[in-house]
Amino acid sequence: MMQKIQLNFAGRSRRSPWAGALLFAVALAVAGDAAWSYVHAQRTLAQAERLLARAQPRHAPRAAVAPEELAAARDTVQRLALPWPRLFAALESAASDDVSLTAVEPDPRGGKVTVSGNGKNYLAALTYVLNLSRSDALTHVELVRHDERPGGGHAVAFSVSAAWKEAK
Repeated sequence: MMQKIQLNFAGRSRRSPWAGALLFAVALAVAGDAAWSYVHAQRTLAQAERLLARAQPRHAPRAAVAPEELAAARDTVQRLALPWPRLFAALESAASDDVSLTAVEPDPRGGKVTVSGNGKNYLAALTYVLNLSRSDALTHVELVRHDERPGGGHAVAFSVSAAWKEAK
């Protein structure tokens, strides 16, 4: 016959009753230390922010620049700021096979430009000036100088003065 077997799955606890209390105390200590570290970090941060707010900004010493160098730099910046694409478009639209340009000299302060070139003859130079005056980029286009080139023929060296038009 069969005998009755007693099974007790819950069984008796072999752990100490103090283990849970000890783990709880360690957890409280770790949480307290974390809270104290947080408060200390907040105080340190606030103190550093106050010191930073009171600190005077330090400026780097300015390098001594000669007035001539400063003027040359300003002139260069002004020349770079000119509307070059519009000027080149105007020069290209006025171009002809009878004229070759030798120099383009902008005057940013005066808002003017001087264009120098050579023409096969006086009529070619005048035609170039007329074509340039029809440009949208320039106004007050004037032939300021023309000289017949030595060496025979009717070749002409010329200079044209014009003012920049404001871009619309």
